[in-house]
Amino acid sequence: MDATVSWKERMSFSGKSDSGFTIPLGTSAQVGGDDDGARPMELFLIGLGGCTGMDVISILSKKKQEVTYFDVKIHADRANEHPKVFTAIEVEYIVGGKNIDRVAVERAVQLSAEKYCPAQAMLSKIATLTMRITILEE
Repeated sequence: MDATVSWKERMSFSGKSDSGFTIPLGTSAQVGGDDDGARPMELFLIGLGGCTGMDVISILSKKKQEVTYFDVKIHADRANEHPKVFTAIEVEYIVGGKNIDRVAVERAVQLSAEKYCPAQAMLSKIATLTMRITILEE
């Protein structure tokens, strides 16, 4: 896997990887940016959500769960001092549908955390990860 981050101007960059999609990167005006792109640390959280979310929805589909709504919400705390690494991350899986089996969701989340999601495996080395499940029955 390869990626390139190219400087555009001031504190504006664009990132591109093997998939070919370009992601604008930027920062706030407080630190010289133009608020014109995602913050690099935000992308870690989005990557985590996408990685575990794809695992969980795939597993629930195989378990014949009737999922009609699915969100992964992530909240991260960061250290106060530079390099301001993540210290704690909470991942909330919000699953909506008909007759959703909590045990199936719990197992899907567990498999993602323990076996399939490399983002979770990496981030768990530097921060405390907790998972929460919310089921919305239709």
